[in-house]
Amino acid sequence: MVDNALEVEDLVMHFGPVRAVDGVTLRIRQGTVVALVGESGSGKSTVGRCIVRLLEPTGGTVRLAGADITHLSRRRLRPHRRDVSIVFQDPAGSLDPRLSVGDIVGEPLRLMRRKDISTKVSESLQRVGLRPEVAQRAPHELSGGQRQRVSIARALISEPRLLVADEPTSALDVSVQAAVLNLLADLQRDLGFACLFITHDLSAVEYLADEVAVMYLGQLVEQGPRARIFGHPAHPYTQALLSAAPVPDPAEQRARRPVLLGDDLPSAIDPPPGCRFHTRCPVAVDTCRTVVPERRTIGEGGHQVACHLVKDDGTGPDVRPTEGVAQ
Repeated sequence: MVDNALEVEDLVMHFGPVRAVDGVTLRIRQGTVVALVGESGSGKSTVGRCIVRLLEPTGGTVRLAGADITHLSRRRLRPHRRDVSIVFQDPAGSLDPRLSVGDIVGEPLRLMRRKDISTKVSESLQRVGLRPEVAQRAPHELSGGQRQRVSIARALISEPRLLVADEPTSALDVSVQAAVLNLLADLQRDLGFACLFITHDLSAVEYLADEVAVMYLGQLVEQGPRARIFGHPAHPYTQALLSAAPVPDPAEQRARRPVLLGDDLPSAIDPPPGCRFHTRCPVAVDTCRTVVPERRTIGEGGHQVACHLVKDDGTGPDVRPTEGVAQ
């Protein structure tokens, strides 16, 4: 039996009339990294907050290491808190300015009533590349990269089975982003935790993730191994995302023609019927406008897609231009 650190079944999160998450099913095996990608407003961060129970889901099930935590009270949830941690997008906003770095990093252990807090704080700071004396400083005395390292140290000090990294590099300078990604990769390899990596950065996904899940307007449209998603994307939305990602080679970048999607992301208050992507899809047919596509396995390697036009062997429409030069 596969050891799943996380199992999410038909997750639903509505904020009044806003259907932010609508039926997401996701599993993360212990020791693997699953990247959750999609444009702003697709519901990625809401999924992450439901998993760590900062939000109580409207419906569905969230299981951590087999334990159902979906609707547990605060008291009953406390023993499970050590199994999951989160790193937020903005380190400056997620660190209490009234506390020292040492108090911030050691707070999870105090809640667990541990006695060896000082030693563990020093070890955790050193693990993320900071000197132990940083524990005496305040968050505002640190750079953005150092603050995010403090956030990572706090998240991992309780030795969680699952880490939710919600856009951990998007608020950092480009020169710092690579160092933080390398740190996360090294820690994940050494400590063996599972990770849900929420991001817009497809180059980071290609570097860090084992599997990729693509989200659009509250639903997963495609999921599979990283090599399969990047090499053979099946859903037109996934193809559009990959076509817009920059590449290191200037000549290749100039020759690329990204897929131009019509209209903006529809409102989550009144999502389109049928396939939610049909209003922007360049190859949509009548069935797409009326019938909700089921998520099914195609090809090999657990590759799943929700698209009427993709066949069981993984073949289907490719909306990416193959000729011409970008203007």
